Amino acid sequence: MGIRIGILGYGNLGRGVELAVGHCPDMELAGVFTRRDPAGVKIATAGVGVYPLDRAEAMADEIDVMILCGGSATDLPQQTPRFARLFNVVDSFDTHANIPQHFAQVDAAAKAGGKVAAISVGWDPGMFSLNRLLAQSILPQGQSYTFWGKGVSQGHSDAIRRIDGVKDARQYTIPVPQALEAVRAGSAPELTTRQKHTRECFVVAEEGADLARIEREIVAMPNYFSDYDTTVHFISQEELERDHSGIPHGGFVIHTGKTGGENNHVIEYSLKLDSNPEFTASVLVAYARAVCRMNREGQSGCKTVFDVPPAYLSPLSGEELREHLL
Repeated sequence: MGIRIGILGYGNLGRGVELAVGHCPDMELAGVFTRRDPAGVKIATAGVGVYPLDRAEAMADEIDVMILCGGSATDLPQQTPRFARLFNVVDSFDTHANIPQHFAQVDAAAKAGGKVAAISVGWDPGMFSLNRLLAQSILPQGQSYTFWGKGVSQGHSDAIRRIDGVKDARQYTIPVPQALEAVRAGSAPELTTRQKHTRECFVVAEEGADLARIEREIVAMPNYFSDYDTTVHFISQEELERDHSGIPHGGFVIHTGKTGGENNHVIEYSLKLDSNPEFTASVLVAYARAVCRMNREGQSGCKTVFDVPPAYLSPLSGEELREHLL
C-alpha cells in the first residue's frame, strides 16, 4: 500500500516536499493545505487538490502522513500538536532550546490520537544530531564541534531586512578556516563563537538611507551579529538577484577523540547543499515513510531522529538492505 502524503504550507519547504515525493515510487501526494486562498496557489503536481487549512480534519482518512512546512517561531508550536491528534506528522522544528517542551506537547497529542509524530527532522537538528550522537557514543573520550556554512542564514537575513532603510539583504554564515583546520588536526581547541564563524552581509539600502548607521546597527545587533566578526557590503538589487538568489547551506560535524590513551581519531560528517529547503524536504519525506511504517505496526507518540530505526527510512526491505548496503 502506497503512502499518501499531505503538505501543510506551500512555501520553499512545501515546494521541496512536493519535489521529493515525486522521486519516491512508494508515495503519492494527496493534497496541499494552505492558509492562503487556495485559488491563488499553483502546485506542480497535476490532479492534486489545494485546500484551505480548515479542510484538513475532514480529510484525515485520505492522508497517511501530513508533513508540516511552517516556521518554528509561531506555526509549528501550535500546528504540530493540533494535527498530531489527527494524522501521523513530521515537522522541522529547529528552535533547539524549546525542543523538550515541543516534544512533550506533541507526544501527548499523538498518543491521544493513536498517531506517530516525528519532530525536529532536517539536517540540524536532524542529520547533524544523529552524527553527534554516534560519534560521542563511539569515542566518549573526545569533543564534538559543529560548523555551519558557507550558507545563507534565512533568519539572519530577515533580521537585517527589519532595519530601517534596508530594502533587501542576504547573510552568509562562514566557518573560520583556521578553526576548521585546528579541529581536523585533532588538537581539541577551545573555540569561542567569534573564533568559529564569521558573518558576511549583502545589503540593498533604500535610496538616501544612512549607510553608516545601517552598518553600525547590523554589526551591533545582539544575538545575531555582535558576537561575530561581521562584514557588510552594500550592493544593488540587481546584483543581489544576480549573485545571491539561491539558498545554499551546509556544514560539518567533527568529533575528535582518543582510544588507548594515545591513539587519536577524527570523525567528520559534512553537507554541501545547493538548496537548503529542498534538502530539508527530502529528509522530511524519508522520515514520513518511517512514521507511517511505525504507526502501521501499532506505535504512537512523538519521536525524534534518535528514536527511528534507520531501516525504516528506506523503501527497501530488510533482506534488500542486508544484501546491498550492509
